[in-house]
Amino acid sequence: MKKLILFTVAGSLVGFFYYYFIGCNNSCAITGSPINSTTYGAALGFILGFPTEK
Repeated sequence: MKKLILFTVAGSLVGFFYYYFIGCNNSCAITGSPINSTTYGAALGFILGFPTEK
């Protein structure tokens, strides 16, 4: 559970920093808004941190 939360928070930070340093100005669907890029990063972190079966 800690891994899932950690990956989700890390993904949201990466998404926000991507918007802040690289993102475009209102012409891109994902990176044009900090909310969209942060949500997208959090979702990606959640998927990557989701526990897998062994």
